[in-house]
Amino acid sequence: MGRLPSSRRQITLDERTIKRIVGQALAEDHGAGDLTSAMVVPKGTHCHGTIIAQEDGIAAGLPVADVVFAGLDPKVDFHALLREGDHITKGQRLAEVIGSARAILAGERTALNFLQRMCGIATATAQCVAAVVGTKAEITDTRKTAPGLRVLDKYAVQCGGGRPHRMHLGDGVLIKDNHLRLAEGIAQAVKAARSQLLQDVEIEVEAETPDQVREALDAGADVILLDNMTLPTLREAVALVAGRAILEASGGIAPENVAEVAATGVDRVSIGALTHSVRALDLSMEVEQV
Repeated sequence: MGRLPSSRRQITLDERTIKRIVGQALAEDHGAGDLTSAMVVPKGTHCHGTIIAQEDGIAAGLPVADVVFAGLDPKVDFHALLREGDHITKGQRLAEVIGSARAILAGERTALNFLQRMCGIATATAQCVAAVVGTKAEITDTRKTAPGLRVLDKYAVQCGGGRPHRMHLGDGVLIKDNHLRLAEGIAQAVKAARSQLLQDVEIEVEAETPDQVREALDAGADVILLDNMTLPTLREAVALVAGRAILEASGGIAPENVAEVAATGVDRVSIGALTHSVRALDLSMEVEQV
């Protein structure tokens, strides 16, 4: 049994992975310790914190925030008030946290950093997904993620209704322009990959022109990546392929133009901006002594 095509994979966050990522983030943020809280917050003080949305969006990353506070004090009680993928409205509470004031203050920025980034990715993805309703196009991500945070970035895309593309280089075959410059052409590259792969692994080929689309189709590519094509050229590629391969549009696509791209008839639209140019969702945490 081979690997599933990228568009059918699902990403889950396991506790070990979250702890590893969170541990690195806490070590980065804490240095020698939280000097401010140690000096001005009496030892043994407890507080109740509330994470609040300052704008509308989509929830993602709540389990990660939970691990942040637990990593500082296992006795801190984190209670998510929303599920992953839920809609957030301005002023809505995402979560509550109760326990050691020093631990909660020490984890506030790290928890919010994760939440704001992941909610921002999920929100941008959901906007794109909504924009292509009525077409057959799926919204997918790319490997243009923050180093070390790929699983969180791609999980957040999934929370927003998108589909994960390759997680890493060993997760599928994507023959791009640089590969073709070093290989002996599209036909030979596809043949070489096909001879060494399990049957149900997609072979994807990047094409920049209709002629390359034709070459990739004749070579038996499962997926053809239509790179930085104009809308008329995308429509030409769709007519040329006529359903004989999956077509993925990529390059220069954002929420503002994704609907036009999807309307050309492509099967997938991959958007690097979902993760490489994410705008963090505006969240804050307010605390009070208990």
